[in-house]
Amino acid sequence: MVSGDQVSKLIIAISLWRLSDSATFSGRYKVATGTGTAVQVEKTMDAEHQALAELYQQGFDPAEYLRYNYSYPRADFSKEDSFTVCLLKTLHKAFTEGDIKGGVLLDVGSGPTIYQVMAACEIFDKVIMSDFLEANRNELRNWLENNGKCSLDWSPFFKYACKLEGREPSAWEEKAARLRKVLKGIVPANVHLPQPVSADVVPPEGADCIVSCFCLDAACLTMPLYSRDLGHVVSLLKPGGHLMIVGTVGMTYYYGGPQANVSTFPFTEVEVCQLLRENGMSLIRLEMFPLPQKEETTDDAKAILFVKAKKD
Repeated sequence: MVSGDQVSKLIIAISLWRLSDSATFSGRYKVATGTGTAVQVEKTMDAEHQALAELYQQGFDPAEYLRYNYSYPRADFSKEDSFTVCLLKTLHKAFTEGDIKGGVLLDVGSGPTIYQVMAACEIFDKVIMSDFLEANRNELRNWLENNGKCSLDWSPFFKYACKLEGREPSAWEEKAARLRKVLKGIVPANVHLPQPVSADVVPPEGADCIVSCFCLDAACLTMPLYSRDLGHVVSLLKPGGHLMIVGTVGMTYYYGGPQANVSTFPFTEVEVCQLLRENGMSLIRLEMFPLPQKEETTDDAKAILFVKAKKD
């Protein structure tokens, strides 16, 4: 359980999943009401995504992103309520509850990070990571090839993951070797496309499990876009498969590098749940842990959101 004065965990009752459309939800995100056809709306979506894609391609800096978000003080493993500790603990719990099994796990929108598959690598024999940016995929390859070019030392993350598994921190190299063994691919991905990854990446029936951390909320500028792209991701999952999403609540921007201050849409947990239901997912658990607000920060997220769901 996440604890601490600054970061606390809020378990939302399953009844939230059954919320009907509220005036707030249905009224805020009507795209181009009375202003054109569905085709025009789709073109507007694609134009917005193209502009965002160009910003990422030209300005996103994996090394800067890692330095600001996955180094001290956010990566303070001496504090049980730190940002990265909460992420690792939540994912560890989700993967060790006994309900997730199978052969193939797909990480959609991996970014330049690997923490999100540290627990999964003990369950799955095939892990595929993916990202839109070649720069992020290169960062992942640097770690996979162990070539000394990584922008971040991941050993503290592995050591803490070992602690969660009841192993000595000294076992971290063994755990890293396990992840390198099962990491079978680092591939391009684009959640805006109906087929976000190449058709040969996952089995015809779909992946057994999909993880997506800080991807959809960083890639989608409106709720209709989020809904459409979430549907693209869900289509890669087999019936009965599990989806885990880590995202933000109330974030309007984040720092992706000196040339990439990225504007985002301030999603809420209710809206995310509503869209998951509309895309054929049944909620297993929703958790939130609020983030302390500071005068100077790399983002203005109010909380971190974790969702575990199962495809109907």
